Amino acid sequence: MFVGLTDTARSGAATTTKHSGTVDVLYAGSFLDLMQQQFDPAFHKATGYTISGISAGSSALASEISGGTVVGDVFISASPAVDATLQGAANGSWVTTYKEFAKSPLVLGYNPASRFALALKSEPWYDVVDLPGFLLGRTDPATDPKGVLAVDALSGVALSYNVPALAPLATSTSNIFEETSLVGELQAGQLDAGFFYAVEAKAAHIKTVPLVGTSLAGEYTVAILKNAPHTAAAQAFVKFLLGKSGQKILLANGVTPLSPVQDFTASSPTTTTTSQP
Repeated sequence: MFVGLTDTARSGAATTTKHSGTVDVLYAGSFLDLMQQQFDPAFHKATGYTISGISAGSSALASEISGGTVVGDVFISASPAVDATLQGAANGSWVTTYKEFAKSPLVLGYNPASRFALALKSEPWYDVVDLPGFLLGRTDPATDPKGVLAVDALSGVALSYNVPALAPLATSTSNIFEETSLVGELQAGQLDAGFFYAVEAKAAHIKTVPLVGTSLAGEYTVAILKNAPHTAAAQAFVKFLLGKSGQKILLANGVTPLSPVQDFTASSPTTTTTSQP
């Protein structure tokens, strides 16, 4: 269950006691570089705890949580819809309460060495990605919410901008890659462009162009899982993530924190708000 934060945590008071041990965070693949390179060292410096993480598509992680193949303290998803699959007795009640804390827009990241780079910088993206020889990557909508958004972007713009050539790209399976490998495929020159959240593109120093014609974004949530092995460390992590230090990291890396944070519970599907820790 999601353990409530204490009044001290909500006040944003600085942690004075240093701890040891780990917190097991299962997090969306788009947070991979951000978590390893920035959150882990900053969180360890502030609290003494160390992040031990598993990164993958949010839906894939949820399936592993519900199947009991992974054990974690904290779950960070890129879509509230994924948290809903872990709520309620029928779904194992792995998540009782989750908080939506930030958003990051969907963008098109491209390889500057691509022969299509100049066109992407000067023409609408939807007039370029369907050109002969263009290699476009996305993630699997069955395992990753970003894959769902990529399909929405392609199919939506195909209709609204009358670009029927985009429709086959939305249904093709040859352009699907694991979320944690898509960045590497682009950087290695195996792709001309791919769909990313701004947060992962910024962390990996990927050049981007906006997805004109869309306003899609990852909606990040955090929850403490049922039977979390390290409850105190999990609470400390959530406090850090939602507090001023966490906000500063998010803002500097293509993520817009929500203020106030949105609370959702299994028994109350309607939105309620709380003060930002």
